[in-house]
Amino acid sequence: PCWQVEDFVVAQECARCSSFEVKTLPECVPTGFIEKISCPTSKREEVKSCRSAVMEAHIFWRFVGTMMCVAAIFAVLVVCRQRVLDRKALEKVRKQIESI
Repeated sequence: PCWQVEDFVVAQECARCSSFEVKTLPECVPTGFIEKISCPTSKREEVKSCRSAVMEAHIFWRFVGTMMCVAAIFAVLVVCRQRVLDRKALEKVRKQIESI
C-alpha cells in the first residue's frame, strides 16, 4: 500500500463500511470502518482500515458504565458483610456480658 511507504492525504474521513463493502473490501474486516486516502507521489487512491472516534467513545463509556455497576455491586456487598460482622461482634460481646 502506498500509505505505508509515502506521504498521503485523507480524501474521505473515517466512515462505517456499507454491507457491500464489508463483503468486498478486506480493509473493512478489522474495525468495520475505512477511510479513503490518496498518495500524491504515486498518484494512487486506496482505502485503509481506521478507528472511528465515535466508536471509541462509545466503547469507553460502555466500559465506564460497566465498571460503575461492578463498583456499586461490590460496595453493597461490603456494607452487607460489615453488618453481618458487626452483628456477630455484638452477639459475642452480649454473651460475654451475660456470662459475668
